[in-house]
Amino acid sequence: MTVKQRTIQQPVSVKGRGLHTGVEVILTFNPAPENHGFKFRRVDLENQPLISAVAENVVDTSRGTTIEEKGVRVSTIEHVMAALAGSGIDNALIDITGPETPIMDGSSFYFFNALKEAGSVELEADRKYYEIKEKITYSDPQRGVELVIFPDDHLSIDVMIDYNSKVLGHQYAMLNSIDDFEKEIAPCRTFVFLHEIELLLKHNLIKGGDIDNAIVIMDRQVTQEELDRLAELFHKPKIHVKPEGILNNIDLHFSNEPARHKLLDMIGDLALIGTAIKGRIVGIRPGHSANTEMAKILRQLIKREALKGDVPKYDPTQQPLYNIQQIMNVLPHRPPFLLVDKIISMDEKTVIGVKNVTMNEPFFVGHFPGEPVMPGVLQIEAMAQVGGILVLGTVPDPENYLTYFLKVDRIKFKRKVVPGDTLIFKLDLIGEIRRGIACMWAQAFVGDTLVCEGELTAQIVKNKA
Repeated sequence: MTVKQRTIQQPVSVKGRGLHTGVEVILTFNPAPENHGFKFRRVDLENQPLISAVAENVVDTSRGTTIEEKGVRVSTIEHVMAALAGSGIDNALIDITGPETPIMDGSSFYFFNALKEAGSVELEADRKYYEIKEKITYSDPQRGVELVIFPDDHLSIDVMIDYNSKVLGHQYAMLNSIDDFEKEIAPCRTFVFLHEIELLLKHNLIKGGDIDNAIVIMDRQVTQEELDRLAELFHKPKIHVKPEGILNNIDLHFSNEPARHKLLDMIGDLALIGTAIKGRIVGIRPGHSANTEMAKILRQLIKREALKGDVPKYDPTQQPLYNIQQIMNVLPHRPPFLLVDKIISMDEKTVIGVKNVTMNEPFFVGHFPGEPVMPGVLQIEAMAQVGGILVLGTVPDPENYLTYFLKVDRIKFKRKVVPGDTLIFKLDLIGEIRRGIACMWAQAFVGDTLVCEGELTAQIVKNKA
């Protein structure tokens, strides 16, 4: 049964102060067409620039998730994004009158309620899902962070946190269905340790902070004099520490509210994938950095899958776009290390090249006597040379530039390449070339059979010679 994309029925606004900037802003959710996704619009700036809420636009995760596009930023977006995902909304244009979303009570509660008030409407297009087919892992051993996604037929999330705190202890939270977001996750507020508040104040942050919008964990003994000073900073008459080790500013909605809030953050950050996912997510000590890195991994996987189209067709009688002489005018490689014979097709994002593998190749002398097999590293090199022609096509004088490998990732060899094979290479840019860095999804075929694939990252560099 297909599920249709949804947007909100009418505009709705939320007003409050940014947590770190202290700037009072109005955030307005607006309806958006199908396949629009989530975009923020800085209506306080000239020309009202748009910032797409996607993982590759994340530029900072130190005290929340910040996105930037063409030099324009919006920060602390995770609670807004979680409310959209938890509401089942796929498309929205979010107007904001400042650089940071309002913190409200430190949860998604007010944003979720605003979206609920606006109502939702079904669009014509089907909702896009990315179904996890194999285990995907992101880890940061130094911080004890690990995120794992397992195949499943729907989204579910398990979160475990442990900050070596006697007050918090080990906490666990789970969400078996996004339909339970409203009651189980949306009202769960952010938490902060006392020593973090002191550090943030010292760095002139949390200007919009208030002990009414965070659970304050008392991780050390404090005097009443210190509590009075804290109360004065947050314009409160009096505060004290509860027996369970938190300030008396608020009552917990759940005994494991901090873990549930980490789950809320994860939902918001993973909404930057831009596609609903089907999979079981397990997070150990998750945070914005890990969440957004996982979102980037999934974005890349989705892009690669979209590039796996039809097998490129090769007609040997067709006039090539670049023959071998023209290729040598672009690439610095020369025999026996020139591993591409023709370029048969190229546009701004895709290039298709050909390599005829013969017994005359010098590497067959030793690889292997009596069993000639083209080395996998040379298959990768051949793909990279074809990709080099694509990326060098973006500079006006390609003969004065070189391309260097930065990374080879997710390479898979499907079958042997032997003398007599004709290799057809297809390389697609995964995203825009930024600062001379190009990331490509590469595939090699013999006939209709995929023999090798993987992700290649290269840098365009001026030739010093």
